[in-house]
Amino acid sequence: MRAPNYYAHPGFERAGLRRREPDWIRERVLDPASVFIPVWRNQNLVIELDDSEPRAASITVEGVVSVFGEIGDVDERLAHGQFVFLGLIDERAHFAFDVSAIEAPLEMVRSPALAAAGIAEAGVRFADLRQLAGRLERREGSLLAFARAMLFWHSRHRFCGLCGCPTRSEEAGHMRRCTDPACHTMHFPRTDPAVIMLVTDGDRALLGRNKNFPLPGMYSTLAGFVEPGESLEDAVAREVREETAIEVAAVHYHSSQPWPFPANIMLGFYAAAATTEVSVDYGELEDARWFERGWLLSHTDDDEFRLPRRDSIARRMIEDWLAERAD
Repeated sequence: MRAPNYYAHPGFERAGLRRREPDWIRERVLDPASVFIPVWRNQNLVIELDDSEPRAASITVEGVVSVFGEIGDVDERLAHGQFVFLGLIDERAHFAFDVSAIEAPLEMVRSPALAAAGIAEAGVRFADLRQLAGRLERREGSLLAFARAMLFWHSRHRFCGLCGCPTRSEEAGHMRRCTDPACHTMHFPRTDPAVIMLVTDGDRALLGRNKNFPLPGMYSTLAGFVEPGESLEDAVAREVREETAIEVAAVHYHSSQPWPFPANIMLGFYAAAATTEVSVDYGELEDARWFERGWLLSHTDDDEFRLPRRDSIARRMIEDWLAERAD
């Protein structure tokens, strides 16, 4: 690989052992130097001006106070998962900050919270990271994705899956515990593994179009979830066979990518085709076909055909494959 995949390099120390030090976490929440990453209903706060690429926006504890009038009981905010410790950058603690309960968060965050952080109001908005398509600087995108993933998990695990009682956030947001003393089950953030694979036949690549792709003409590599009791290699072969009837032979690992939409880790593979006749499962795909390397190298994205988004591991795997012969 030439560099880490997008969303895979947040550039900070996770400081996992610090999560179990309540006094230290409490001090960091109140520390004027700490940084808070606001997340509203799975959207991140960004600054996007007409003449520049988007940037991540964050606020300080002074900004948090301006949103609520006072910071209140820190322990209770931590217990509800409103603050989640992400890690340290240059010794400054970074927290995900859940503002989903606020109906119009931008108006509350804009002023004076942004002013307290020295950020102008122009161009500030909450946005879905997927719509920014990798235009954020890599480390900023990774940090915002991590914050989004953690708060999504908290929003889906407020009750115990075993007994149904409420859960309480512990370890600075990296564990939730059932509040029923008879249960006390611990729940941890989950990541669902999915395989994503570029199937090749010499100078041809197999690409498919999912009916749910938002962009017209977008084709991508095949992908699917790993099932219980299944190896990654078997998952690659099964998904390719189910979607296109193609059998694969050699399967080689490429790289992985966090994909917090909502909570996946994409495990990328190259697979050599053992058969070449495509039969599309139209319950999964609109289309799948072979594309010549030369055609892909010469084509410019349009509404008839376009490659996947630049922040995706699919795009990375296709470009690496194309570069093999271009080099």
